Amino acid sequence: MVALVGYTNAGKSTLFNRLTGADVMAENLLFATLDPTMRQISLPGVDKTILSDTVGFVSDLPTQLVAAFRATLEEVTAADIILHVRDIAHPDSEAQRADVLAVLAEIGIGPDADERAPIIEVWNKLDALDPDAHQIVLANAARDADVVAISALTGEGIEDLQRTVAERLLAGARVHSISLRARDGGAIAWLHQHGEVIEQAMEGETLTMDVRLSPDEWDRFQARR
Repeated sequence: MVALVGYTNAGKSTLFNRLTGADVMAENLLFATLDPTMRQISLPGVDKTILSDTVGFVSDLPTQLVAAFRATLEEVTAADIILHVRDIAHPDSEAQRADVLAVLAEIGIGPDADERAPIIEVWNKLDALDPDAHQIVLANAARDADVVAISALTGEGIEDLQRTVAERLLAGARVHSISLRARDGGAIAWLHQHGEVIEQAMEGETLTMDVRLSPDEWDRFQARR
């Protein structure tokens, strides 16, 4: 699960459309996205990834409003990776970043949280920068492993973003050779859902599967057996 978060009008829905091919509302409107929109996307070496678009954050979002959107924001708390989309061409980009991080902290996401999904900053709207600023942003992004500079509108940097997300999702993953009874449909379905099945072969009543799993998913599979 990969969740998009960001200040309102940072370009989350445009990026969602770019990555999924979906036709989601992408307008310069406050709260243009009121419900999480989820689609499966393809990433290099990753079998299944769900991308979730969420409501745009604003400055001084009232606590009551955060509570009202909690169901929407739950997609963020369940994410394996969070993509913080920033309008890097906006003059208040740094202040907007602080506002987003403050809202994330309210729902238990941040440096002080017990469990924290990695956050990748996506510096969007390269297309809105003049040539000199464009080069400066690219150079600054290249110095930080947690930053990718893109234009969701033109597609610049999208392949770098896809590769970065895939590498994070696959960090520590190993290929396991697993033998199961052919009639153990629950375990087989679980492996297809939670891992990347690279190869499988049937011999008699035994199904052998080569499956790439993260350490956490491997532990979960072991607990099922």
